[in-house]
Amino acid sequence: MFPPDSAYRGRFAPSPTGPLHFGSLVAAIGSYLDAKHHHGTWLVRVEDLDTPRCVPGAAEDILRTLELFGLHSDEPVIYQSRRTAAYEEALQQLQSSGAAYPCCCTRKEIADSALHGIEGFVYPGICRNGMAHQRATPAWRVRTDLNPSPVEFIDALQGRISQNLVKEIGDFVVKRADGLFAYQLAVVVDDAFQNITHIVRGADLLASTPRQLYLQQLLALPDPHYMHLPIAVNEAGEKLSKQTLAAPVDASQPVTTLLRVLGFLRQEPPAELAVGDIRTLLDWAILNWQPQRVAGSLMLPTNN
Repeated sequence: MFPPDSAYRGRFAPSPTGPLHFGSLVAAIGSYLDAKHHHGTWLVRVEDLDTPRCVPGAAEDILRTLELFGLHSDEPVIYQSRRTAAYEEALQQLQSSGAAYPCCCTRKEIADSALHGIEGFVYPGICRNGMAHQRATPAWRVRTDLNPSPVEFIDALQGRISQNLVKEIGDFVVKRADGLFAYQLAVVVDDAFQNITHIVRGADLLASTPRQLYLQQLLALPDPHYMHLPIAVNEAGEKLSKQTLAAPVDASQPVTTLLRVLGFLRQEPPAELAVGDIRTLLDWAILNWQPQRVAGSLMLPTNN
């Protein structure tokens, strides 16, 4: 399953819309442990592309928090907000091949004529053969009917995943009408740019992976291996996030917090490590990393 250890390149890509919370730290720790367990490289990328939602100073706060837990990027951190030229080049490639087209539809127009899919409305292709009406700055969508077969892949923890983009997602946006590039395009361009081979992240992003695989196919980019960890939920069963008022990570006692993360991931460090230092605990976790202990779990309570 794994390439030679030296070829393993993993990454953690936080969005600076607020401070790091427990669920985000789980993804950071999981990706770090998997990379280091295989003697690989671990990178950090700040996904600050959606600038209106980014909180000033949040990126720096996230990076400082990661350092308090002993997590350091092996290469310089890159910022998506500084890479729009690369995304524009990828969009032009999609346009030239006929895979992307401009769309002037409003949300109401889509809602009035679309069916519900796994993540909102399935775009019905209204503008696929030409815009129904003109707009000064249209959005750009990718055709999903170029290869109507289901997109399939084997997730390291969740098993075989299959998704029919035409029926379950529809033609999806890669550049918004406000000029901002969408996450789906930016992430595949950046993963290729950084030569990422393994992606370990939360299961909340599992449904978006087929879109990324589809874009990798259209852009002739390599497919990384994927591992989706269970997401942390609160007592109401809601994903920990800014919207559900998730508390920032307690970095004042990093060993205690890291033990909570390892317990959530069903790792079992010896009791004596609770009174040690963060480096000793991390070294144990790297050596003894067993992600299969959460195989098949899409979500787990934080008190697990």
